[in-house]
Amino acid sequence: MITPIPFRPDAAHRRHYRSALGQFATGVTVITTTTDDGPTGMTVNSFTSVSLDPPLVLWCLADNSLRYDVFSKAQSYAINVLHSGQYELAMLFAKDGGHFTEANSSEGALGVPVLRDALAVFECRLEQSVAVGDHSVIVGRVEQLSYREGDPLIFHGGHFGTFAG
Repeated sequence: MITPIPFRPDAAHRRHYRSALGQFATGVTVITTTTDDGPTGMTVNSFTSVSLDPPLVLWCLADNSLRYDVFSKAQSYAINVLHSGQYELAMLFAKDGGHFTEANSSEGALGVPVLRDALAVFECRLEQSVAVGDHSVIVGRVEQLSYREGDPLIFHGGHFGTFAG
């Protein structure tokens, strides 16, 4: 085993800091909402539960995101948890937010697009948004959800993969 080397998370060690954060495996989601110009989405891996009662979840939105203005103002949105076969969908929404088709999405209970084959879909109303560092922490109240069993798409160390159990 390699001995860890301690360092401070300063500007000189930014790459090392990102690599250390990347050691935590996360699931992959696509956050979706509706704008005046139509539906949009973005791939996000910073998603977690906050509370069971009330049902709250959060995700983080980078201040430098090209879709920051849309998602920072969204009053309702869906968090779509991707399955292991949705790598290409994750990549499409990472690059551009407009990849909705009749085959891959439908309108959810809150009027926002939901992805048809997602493992779980959390339809949320904005509860709170807090600016923290170079991100906004978006807390949503879950109003409607659905889920199914399956293998999740995982992000670890800068790479997509699946759970090897």
